Amino acid sequence: MQRLAGTVWSDVTLRRTRGQADPDATPRAVALPAAWEDGAADALAALMPGAGPGTRPLSLVSLAEAWIRRAAAGAAALGLPEASSLAEALRALLLARRGAPGASVWRDSTGDEPRFVLNLPAFLEAPAGFDSAGYARAVRLAVLALEGLSAGRARRLRVGFADLAGLLAGLGLDYESREAREVAQAIAALTRGAAEAASGECAAMLGERAPVTLFAPPPPAACAVPGLAEAAREALDAAAAAPGLRHESLFALSPADAVEALLGAESAGLAPTAGPSRLTATGGEEPTAAARRAGARAGALLAPRGPEARAAMQAAVEPFLHAGAPAPVAVSERPRPVPMPAPTRAAARGQVWKVSIAGHRVTLRTAEHPDGTLSEVSLTLAKDSAAFRGVLDALCQSVSLGLARGVPLAEFVQAHAYTRFGPAGVVEGDSRIARATSILDWGFRRLALEYLEGPALADPTEEECGAELGVAAGEQPLLPLEAPAGPKARRRSLRLVG
Repeated sequence: MQRLAGTVWSDVTLRRTRGQADPDATPRAVALPAAWEDGAADALAALMPGAGPGTRPLSLVSLAEAWIRRAAAGAAALGLPEASSLAEALRALLLARRGAPGASVWRDSTGDEPRFVLNLPAFLEAPAGFDSAGYARAVRLAVLALEGLSAGRARRLRVGFADLAGLLAGLGLDYESREAREVAQAIAALTRGAAEAASGECAAMLGERAPVTLFAPPPPAACAVPGLAEAAREALDAAAAAPGLRHESLFALSPADAVEALLGAESAGLAPTAGPSRLTATGGEEPTAAARRAGARAGALLAPRGPEARAAMQAAVEPFLHAGAPAPVAVSERPRPVPMPAPTRAAARGQVWKVSIAGHRVTLRTAEHPDGTLSEVSLTLAKDSAAFRGVLDALCQSVSLGLARGVPLAEFVQAHAYTRFGPAGVVEGDSRIARATSILDWGFRRLALEYLEGPALADPTEEECGAELGVAAGEQPLLPLEAPAGPKARRRSLRLVG
């Protein structure tokens, strides 16, 4: 394209591939730099979900130029510093995969606060170094670009970074170490200082909206990356010297969207990595970019971390943020295996009791495990109704299933002792239980005597075993009826018989 001649795009070789916003979406043709991996094509497809699969592919150059030209035009209209070179600087930043605006800017949506993401691993320098000056310039560029995109109307900007864990792995630092937290603090201080200094430049030309922060948290005096702590201190000093701020807030970490994947970031904000490898489309595994940077120490540096490690990192970085860090993604608990039922059929022995409760013959049978613990319970009646026997049998089966899955017998005894259900009264055939309020009462108190330790449960009183308390209304006898004392008096009259 003629309008891109002489820009950094003119030296970029593009390749065509297919990208999917999600695994169920229709693949779409995508054109992106040849050196970029296929994951960037999926991210580009996710950035533009509303477009249909036309004959022309989604082109990174065309989509990027749309917001780059808007930012440059807005900066020029506002008279921002270096507005003439802003477009070329944004192209170079994106091509190096160092930074890009959020998804709302790519879609030209004005509903959200303007957002810009900086990919921290892209600023790594060998050996074990960090391009502090380049990062500070990128933060300043992000503020100027967002100010131009909003035409100077935005009071709050969201400039943040991504893939802190990948940067730490590239530096050879353990995410949970004190050295890693000091590096994160220095980067956060550098981000805040550079952003506030750029906002001060905008305020000098367009007017201030917020005062300068006079008591910003101090950065660490030193850290494992040479020159980083000093650069952070200089950035904060430059911000303090500004006449005022154009924006009420600037430095904020946001939940990730497709832009992080487009830049090649593998974790959002300050979150730890999920591991040194990821699944492929064929079901295999491949090392992550952070693992390739970490080399032989990838397994130790990129091992999954618990919530305590993330909380410690957030506590180190949060004092420098203008807005609270986003809550971590909820992680489900580790699945626990379902307890296997005990092998009840392998019971070695059992016991049988035969009693009579208020004239109803009852048989209690148990089965035991080889260690003598209870495994199955059965109550059998001789001459009661089929419905009553069925309910009792179903209850005993439920108790047996509960015992097999670890429910304590004491819970069943507490639930069923002294219940009123069915026949109640004197118990014949049991020397230790004289009365029962129901068949269930006797059965579970007998099980408690046999299989549980502790004092025996007391017998109920005669009043508590009244016949009318445990018998359903439909089973109450119909007698005595209110019958007359004698036969009905016959009517005495003469009858003529022919």
